[in-house]
Amino acid sequence: MKTRITELLGIKHPIIQGGMMWVGTAEMAAAVSNAGGLGIITALTQPTPERLKEEIEKCRTLTDKPFGVNITVLPSITPPPYAEYLQAAIDAGVRIFETAGRSPEPFMPLFKAVGAKVIHKCTSVRHALKAESIGCDAVSVDGFECAGHPGEDDVTNLVLLPAAFQKLKIPMVASGGIGTGSQLAACLALGAEGINMGTRFVATKEAPVHQNMKDAMVAANETQTELIFRTMNNTARVFKNKIAEEVVALEAKPGTEFKDIQPLVAGKRGKERCIEAGDLDDGIWAAGMVVGLINDVPSCEDLLNNMVKEAEDIIKNRLMGIIG
Repeated sequence: MKTRITELLGIKHPIIQGGMMWVGTAEMAAAVSNAGGLGIITALTQPTPERLKEEIEKCRTLTDKPFGVNITVLPSITPPPYAEYLQAAIDAGVRIFETAGRSPEPFMPLFKAVGAKVIHKCTSVRHALKAESIGCDAVSVDGFECAGHPGEDDVTNLVLLPAAFQKLKIPMVASGGIGTGSQLAACLALGAEGINMGTRFVATKEAPVHQNMKDAMVAANETQTELIFRTMNNTARVFKNKIAEEVVALEAKPGTEFKDIQPLVAGKRGKERCIEAGDLDDGIWAAGMVVGLINDVPSCEDLLNNMVKEAEDIIKNRLMGIIG
């Protein structure tokens, strides 16, 4: 498959592993890149810009294929030194960036000065058009099905992708709720030139998460995610467990503030108790509705090869057969 995305990024398959907190390590990114996709190191998973640079250097020992770095800018009382992380990645030779959260406009001069390619993740058409206007090379359009933060418009990809395609000139990547070859084919039909996956990559052999998490995703159906932070206009989709249900119950009580639920949703708690220890009910962890389509835990190479084969078969046989 050749699209503007494969040409832009220098990759074989139009499949990107999105940035994932605690999961987007050098090993994960290298596995995806070696499989023909684009692996992404999540910058803020590393405690300092210096450690990010070391992680990038490690990734280069594991793959000679293109990979990128994700930087997600979110509101924070004590924000991380975003510019220092970006500079560390640039100094380490990274020339592909996935940005998310707030607009990357303040960082665009830094990216453009070194000829870096920028893919900005958006949850609405208006944000995608803004990203195009400030010089992003592509956008990753994230539907309501996604893990993490789906925005507040609640528009699913079946409408969001073609709506964005009608107005964009730069290439679009489909993101959110994707994990099969049939969905890859569908996204291409809706105007995307590649796909971005997070949750599906967590259920792979190389993903640095506890086996209990992978097994839970295989056993889950499409209803086993929960929306939290809705009352705070900062919606997040996570795997449905006891903690997520407790958070939703607390949000339903008048006067609940973020400080009341903060101990339950702390990222460090989810990392230590869920991702590392495998106690899947003692913290929150991001998961998209695509868990209902995950039936195995393959290697990244097998996953990408099977998805592309399925998509090609559908396009060449099922769809062309209908037309014929």
